[in-house]
Amino acid sequence: MSDVIGKLTAEQALEIVEWLCRKGGDIRDAMVAEAMNLLTEFSLDETAENVFDALDLIDVQDCWDQAGRSRDGYTSPDEAAVDIIEEELQPFIDQVERYHELGMPEQEATYCMAVILGIYRFEHESKSEFKKLAEDLPAECAGNLLEEWRARNPAQGGIDAMYAFIRERCPKWASWLKDG
Repeated sequence: MSDVIGKLTAEQALEIVEWLCRKGGDIRDAMVAEAMNLLTEFSLDETAENVFDALDLIDVQDCWDQAGRSRDGYTSPDEAAVDIIEEELQPFIDQVERYHELGMPEQEATYCMAVILGIYRFEHESKSEFKKLAEDLPAECAGNLLEEWRARNPAQGGIDAMYAFIRERCPKWASWLKDG
């Protein structure tokens, strides 16, 4: 009976966590504090590495498998590549948005920087066959993420910090930056 917690499914564990939060009190306070610790303790470089790995590990064969004729028409390899990159990046983009929704602008900006850096590294360091199929897609995805972040975060100080980061860590993309 002592290992019952370890035997729960993710859904069952979530149900217990939600119930304990609704119950309130010290347990809820402790859970909120732990959640905040978890959300604030991430490494920019480790996150960038995770983004790089997610993209670098895409198998070009997956792109070829998705391309071609289907009952809905024809999917070009370029279209398949877009779908695959967007699918791999979505969890990271969702996390940037969660930081915004939680009112955590510093974490939102830092996580956004990490995602952009990971995409930049993929574009400039990856030797994957898939990258050759997705020539301009990484930069386009990073540019879209930057535009979405900037629309949600109009404060000039944050924009200046983001642009300084891009100039320093993603110098080949510095030409995209518009003065704030």
